[in-house]
Amino acid sequence: QRMINLAELTPYILCSICKGYFIDATTITECLHTFCKSCIVRHFYYSNRCPKCNIVVHQTQPLYNIRLDRQLQDIVYKLVVNLEEREKKQMHDFYKERGLEVPKPAVPQPVPPSRGRPRKVLGSVFRIPPELDISILLEFIGANEGTGNFKPLEKKFVRVSGEATIGHVEKFLRRKMDLDPACQVDIICGDHLLEHYQTLREIRQVIGESAVQVCGSWGFVPGVL
Repeated sequence: QRMINLAELTPYILCSICKGYFIDATTITECLHTFCKSCIVRHFYYSNRCPKCNIVVHQTQPLYNIRLDRQLQDIVYKLVVNLEEREKKQMHDFYKERGLEVPKPAVPQPVPPSRGRPRKVLGSVFRIPPELDISILLEFIGANEGTGNFKPLEKKFVRVSGEATIGHVEKFLRRKMDLDPACQVDIICGDHLLEHYQTLREIRQVIGESAVQVCGSWGFVPGVL
């Protein structure tokens, strides 16, 4: 039995973006380079290229071409002592400090035994990646349309990762609408004025289902500072 020093394996289990061990290891399907999920999602907000080999992952939606690598993540947790426990504790502390409910791990549901001849199930041709778990509707409110120099949104419905922040939404609007840097943009949900640091998943948890059902819409109010 040969003992292997962890240092020999470290280059293969480190994220090249944050330089730490993989957390929620996520692989780009185009080039098979792997990063932490939060690192690569954040990177794709600014670029559509792989941080390692610089290939174009997708012209407009690079998040479509990433997949969680659970096997690799299991290997990392087995190699690095206490890494999984530390990560779970940090996540638990993060939610507790903010008064949020700690997410429970997904439990696989048992598949009922089929009777008779198995039937072929036709799935949807287009599947939305599980990473894009938030759907938002952007609506122009609080000012007369046509006020100022900006382009109307071509598509109001957007599906993004719950890790995206309100700051990301604002930057998205500024780019899509060619807003002047001096234009103030406020993002609201219902009667809640949202902060730049808030993630969409946190907002859904804090505001509740009304964020999706009652409001169902996200507004921006452009105005000159």
